[in-house]
Amino acid sequence: MKLRTKICEHLEHFDANTIKKDNDYQCAECIKTGDSWVHLRTCQECGVTLCCDSSPNKHASKHYQMHNTHNVVISAEPNEQWAWCYEHKSFVEY
Repeated sequence: MKLRTKICEHLEHFDANTIKKDNDYQCAECIKTGDSWVHLRTCQECGVTLCCDSSPNKHASKHYQMHNTHNVVISAEPNEQWAWCYEHKSFVEY
């Protein structure tokens, strides 16, 4: 029997056909300061691509903290198809 995880309301109706993607494979904030990043995430509210929590600056998390309505990000990494909700710490693959 496979366990099912609960998906929050932000991801319950997540539509992979309407995802926002940034064509630049770079962190919009790290580029300004010349910093580096580990992985990238794209905000599904405004479309900005920022670095993940494994990166030194954690710009994607900071973006969510500054804009509480920007809950959902997708991975901007090649061959990864998942979304994360910061508010509910919920995850879904698409």
